[in-house]
This record gives sequence, structure tokens and C-alpha cells, in this order.
Amino acid sequence: MPLRMFCHIMALVLPTNALMVYLVSRSLRAVMVKTLGCALVLQAGYFASVLFLIWRSGRLASAAQRTKQCDGDRDVRRQSPTCREDEG
Repeated sequence: MPLRMFCHIMALVLPTNALMVYLVSRSLRAVMVKTLGCALVLQAGYFASVLFLIWRSGRLASAAQRTKQCDGDRDVRRQSPTCREDEG
């Protein structure tokens, strides 16, 4: 998720959360604590999604490198565990 979209989602979720908490509890302290908690959870989720994307791109890059190492010779492809039979 792009950062801009994340900021728009936060701009919608946090005020909505604050309003709902205030309507239920009628406490400004509860609004501050729960909205701060909501913001932290949203940021932790965004951080985790960025880490996942980095991990996934690393796996895709290493898989692409393994397939690049395959030689055009069919005998070499058959013997190499990282090369597939249908490549080439």
C-alpha cells in the first residue's frame, strides 16, 4: 500500500475512532488513549506490510537469479536442481 493511501486511511480512521469512543465513553482521556492505540496499531500494520514486501521482492529476485544461472544445454538443465525442464 502506498504511503499516500495509508495517510488517507489514517485520516479517515482516527477521527472516526475518536468520535465513536467519545460517544460511547464521554471521556476525553479515553478518546486520547484509544485513538493513540489505534494509530500505533495502524502504523505497526503498515510497517509489517512494508517488511513483507521487502521480503517477497528478495525471494523473487533470488528465484530470478537461480533461473538465470541455467545453461541452454538440456543435459545441464536436467542435472541442475534449480533449473526447470521446460525453460530454454
